[in-house]
Amino acid sequence: MIGRRASLRPLLCFALLSLALTSGSVSAQSGGELRFCLRSEPKTFDPLLVDDDSSLSIRYLTGGVLVRVNRHTQDLEPELAESWKVSNDGKQITFKLRRSITFSDGSPFSSEDVAFTMQRLMDPALHSSTGDAFRSGSGAVTTKIIAPDQISITFPAPLAGLERLFDQVAIMSAHSPKKEAAVLGPFLVAEYRAGSSVLLRRNPNYWKKDFQGRRLPYLDSIRLDIQSNRDVEMLRFKRGELDLINVLDSDYFDRLAASSPQLAHDAGASLDSDFMWFNQVASAPIPEYKRAWFRSTNFRRAISQAVNREDLSRVVFNGHAQPAVGPVSPANKFWFNSKLKAEPYRPDDALKRLQAEGFHLQNGTLRDQGGNAVEFSIVTNAGSKPRERMAVMVQEDLGKLGIKVNVVTLDFPSLIERISQKFNYEAAMLGFRNVDLDPNGQMNIWLSSADNHAWNPQQKSPETAWEAEIDRLMRAQASTADPKKRKESFDRVQEIAAEQTPFIYLVNQNALSAVSSAVEGANPGILSPQTFWNAERLTLNASTRASR
Repeated sequence: MIGRRASLRPLLCFALLSLALTSGSVSAQSGGELRFCLRSEPKTFDPLLVDDDSSLSIRYLTGGVLVRVNRHTQDLEPELAESWKVSNDGKQITFKLRRSITFSDGSPFSSEDVAFTMQRLMDPALHSSTGDAFRSGSGAVTTKIIAPDQISITFPAPLAGLERLFDQVAIMSAHSPKKEAAVLGPFLVAEYRAGSSVLLRRNPNYWKKDFQGRRLPYLDSIRLDIQSNRDVEMLRFKRGELDLINVLDSDYFDRLAASSPQLAHDAGASLDSDFMWFNQVASAPIPEYKRAWFRSTNFRRAISQAVNREDLSRVVFNGHAQPAVGPVSPANKFWFNSKLKAEPYRPDDALKRLQAEGFHLQNGTLRDQGGNAVEFSIVTNAGSKPRERMAVMVQEDLGKLGIKVNVVTLDFPSLIERISQKFNYEAAMLGFRNVDLDPNGQMNIWLSSADNHAWNPQQKSPETAWEAEIDRLMRAQASTADPKKRKESFDRVQEIAAEQTPFIYLVNQNALSAVSSAVEGANPGILSPQTFWNAERLTLNASTRASR
């Protein structure tokens, strides 16, 4: 999931690499094929419909954006737009575009393409989670083409941090017959073998050059093998068949750090979180009495109190994680609400809370007022050992309260279909990838109308008073430029999330990754994508290139 900055998996510019790459080293080491794995099949190649990790990676590598958040400095840098200006009222942004740029198929890039992209992105019928981040108020988003290299975009309400949101908007061609296959990023999709791999090749028309005037990217291609099995991924990395692992599980990290410490990278606490939630969709094919449990705040709070997060951090992640507090990781220092603490493990209090709701123990089984045994299934993605282990440990914790939990693992496409299309599940355990520090990157999660409002998405109007209040607060923080007022609003969102527990936050993992010594120019960080954020400037050493 991503958020995104977040999307199902929350939440999220290429840096100009430092002068460590001299003209001699670039000449000797450019070219070759970088190889790493996608953990699941990409759901889409349409950059405006991305809401999964694999599709997000492909969009990042192929999509051209107007501005880019530098994943190392976290500063905003110009890309397809050489400059921009936000109006005083925060409702309009005007971009001055670079000239003489073409898409990968040779189609010219102009303000028409930006207008086309924004109009399509904001079409409610598209259901774009990327577009949700721009929905600060009711009304239409309008575009005005001022010149072929200049465009203004006007929103119905002020949108704080507006310019940073464009980091996630890959510009599409308004005229190319190749549609989303015509790209402005450093690489293009050359081949897709379903269930096997995605091959990206250098975009011959990419506009960027390095300090010596050499056209980027340095790499000839990137091969993305679709592989959900972490054991196979690590084995291939150790054999030299893969060059990096963007997100490394803690077990593998510790083993790699013990044998090859120079290849293992711990960038510290990440912005990402793992959590579980209950299905509250009115039309979901689940028994009505279970839906009543899931819609009960006390039931959700009790489940949260019965989960031992310290054990999850220690046992599952070997200490490379910490108990999660809420929608913001403590690593996001400004936006994190420091008044909140992770829910402590209090099974006795959890049972008392349930008993106050009419639940009772009968021969070791927890039953509701109607005599129904409390039993539900948690679905999570197959191949993710940490999530599978967390699900089992949650199963054990809740078993102590007389609750029977069944753990179901599914391949990622099937899981996404269940939780976002058919709603045929009871509880789910996943995570969001936060791709930006700003809370506007989580609009696509918290707005009750959003597709990624996981527990009850696409509401025509808020179904609860607290969701209506979150809608108001999210729009309020998005519509003022005053950082203090924005933080007050978003602090309250975090407090409501803790009080109502629509998500049961479990852990914040560290940003663990692995990078082969064959790769030069890598600088892993905490913002996604951790290892290949500067892919256009990565190189492979001469011996690796020669062997491929």
